[in-house]
Amino acid sequence: MNDPLLGRVLVVDDEMSLRRLLRAYLSKAGFDVVDARDGREAIFEFERSRPDIAIVDVMLPELDGYEVVRRLRARSSLPIILLTAKGQERDRVTGLEVGADDYVVKPFSAPEVVARVRAQLRRIRGFGEEDLPSDPEVGSVRLDLAGRRCVLDGKEIELTRREFDLLAALIRSRDRVLTREHLLESVWETEFISQRTVDVHVAALRRKLGGAVAITSLRGVGYRLDS
Repeated sequence: MNDPLLGRVLVVDDEMSLRRLLRAYLSKAGFDVVDARDGREAIFEFERSRPDIAIVDVMLPELDGYEVVRRLRARSSLPIILLTAKGQERDRVTGLEVGADDYVVKPFSAPEVVARVRAQLRRIRGFGEEDLPSDPEVGSVRLDLAGRRCVLDGKEIELTRREFDLLAALIRSRDRVLTREHLLESVWETEFISQRTVDVHVAALRRKLGGAVAITSLRGVGYRLDS
């Protein structure tokens, strides 16, 4: 029997063979697995089973994967891994922009997907809050770690879970340069995804926080948050 503490995984793909493959590997690893064959069924299954993480294919009937990600993200902060057969970087970036946390390009290794699921769940169950001071501040921005809220001039700013973790990492190392490689390892806990992922999320932080924080880009190196 699967250990419920490991978590429940929602697998969304219109290919039965792929759903069966992922179910077999995830179940063997100890996860509880539920699945859906199209976008609308994915939303229904999410509401019914309340998974801890979702794996969503981009090319789905009814609602495409991007729309499924948007709707899941509006309902929950659960980690979402996007499956895509598309090789264009723009398609992968779109998935991250709409709220996915990671992506896997088909064809893929099932054990790799299991490893990514474990990494995502490990991250959300204990991302380095012990290394941060209580409610750290920089300028007019304050992070409420317990509530995972970002407050700007007394007003809450909505950040995705990944944006929150990235900002926390930058604040923790303020005035120090963090390479993209370091940020991928500490925030995403993976080396599988493109460094462009970091750039997309930094751009989103800048857009949402305006001039309240100064995140300096160092070409070819990484980023620094200035006090």
